[in-house]
Amino acid sequence: MPERLTEMLMDTWTPLIILWITVLPSIYMAPMNQSQVLPSGSSTGLKRLTEEQRILNRSKRGWVWNQMFVLEEFSGPEPILVGRLHTDLDPGSSKIKYILSGDGAGTIFVINDKTGDIHAMKRLDREEKAEYTLTAQAVDRDTNKPLEPPSEFIIKVQDINDNAPEFVDGPYHATVPEMSVVGTFVTKVTATDADDPVYGNSAKLVYSILEGQPYFSIEPHTAIIKTALPNMDREAKEEYFVVIQAKDMGGHMGGLSGTTTVTITLTDVNDNPPKFAQSLYHFSVMEDVALGEPIGRVKANDLDIGENAKSSYDIIEGDGMDIFEITTDAQTQDGVIRVRKPLDFETKKSYTLKVEAANIHIDPRFISGGPFKDTATVKIVVEDADEPPVFSSPTYLLEVHENAAINSVIGQVTAHDPDVSSSPIRFSIDRHTDLERQFNINAEDGKITLATPLDRETNMWHNITIVATETSNSDCQCC
Repeated sequence: MPERLTEMLMDTWTPLIILWITVLPSIYMAPMNQSQVLPSGSSTGLKRLTEEQRILNRSKRGWVWNQMFVLEEFSGPEPILVGRLHTDLDPGSSKIKYILSGDGAGTIFVINDKTGDIHAMKRLDREEKAEYTLTAQAVDRDTNKPLEPPSEFIIKVQDINDNAPEFVDGPYHATVPEMSVVGTFVTKVTATDADDPVYGNSAKLVYSILEGQPYFSIEPHTAIIKTALPNMDREAKEEYFVVIQAKDMGGHMGGLSGTTTVTITLTDVNDNPPKFAQSLYHFSVMEDVALGEPIGRVKANDLDIGENAKSSYDIIEGDGMDIFEITTDAQTQDGVIRVRKPLDFETKKSYTLKVEAANIHIDPRFISGGPFKDTATVKIVVEDADEPPVFSSPTYLLEVHENAAINSVIGQVTAHDPDVSSSPIRFSIDRHTDLERQFNINAEDGKITLATPLDRETNMWHNITIVATETSNSDCQCC
């Protein structure tokens, strides 16, 4: 055993010697309503009877027991003296015999039957068994007749500080919102000590922080952990590793200690506005894009996470507010720009929009740090699509006399290229609609001429299809 513990134990043992129990007599007068019959002419018998009557009529010598104590974990070269049994019936002669029975009698505790001294034969552990109940009795050594009624008493194993505090539920994990005020509750830890919580300070615990300052503090007696710094920002540091110590003996020098860890995570609050990655976006789109098709994406980043990072997008200004729309992609939190109405390169070649991203969930505690929104400019260029020629009329009605001369002009169609390039147009007849080849058309000017004679009585109506084609490519249009 270490010298410090031995010295502490001996210091504790010294007052225990003083606490040995003294048995106090209580006076009880034997009843006198019965007479003793003495043998005649026997002075010796009278003397013996007088002595027996003195013992029998003497007060009942009850033991006034409280408790005895023995220090745990104490061992030495000889058995430990726990205490002494004594009755005032014992005149100091060897006529009295002391007997011990009960918990550990004869194995753990041994009594000197002459002196009543009780010794502990083994080293005891209070955490295994805190007290022993025994019975003492004084009997006549010669006859083994009881001289006193049996008396029960307790030997308590007195605690020493031989158990360090333990955090049975550790390690711990806790969360606290970022930007919390000083003193915000984080969590509570608990340590246990197997030593005696009643006797001394062996189980009196005091808590302290070994790592984690100055961000967090702990209440020494309740072990409640609180924030110690204001405005801790999750975006700057999200996780803290805190080491907590519990020390017994009220935290004084020489006490035993145990430690645990607490991982504290700052949870997010909406303390950051969305911010567009760039102030100006450029997109181009073909004039013949289908309605509802996305033409570009913008992105407003938010340092917050989860619900606090969600934003909605709107077009708040611009010359194409009725032409375009913007929606939020729920997965990526992008702003998706789509076409609402048809585009025409020849009518308008570009648009300028001002889009806004705004947080959906605003924390009123941080509203003064707003606004929780941002804007960006979007320029959209409409590109020309190679459109087919356009006839001046979707249908033409021509009237011709049945006796019209061959090659005579019976009508004309016109068409133009709507593109800026305005390519030349060539005309032709879809021969699937003129199988008998009764008509011809001038490829340059669209004039239709008669190829064969007509007979009204044979066929009053002729429906033919004219094709207009740009000479620079294969785009065409029919009428």
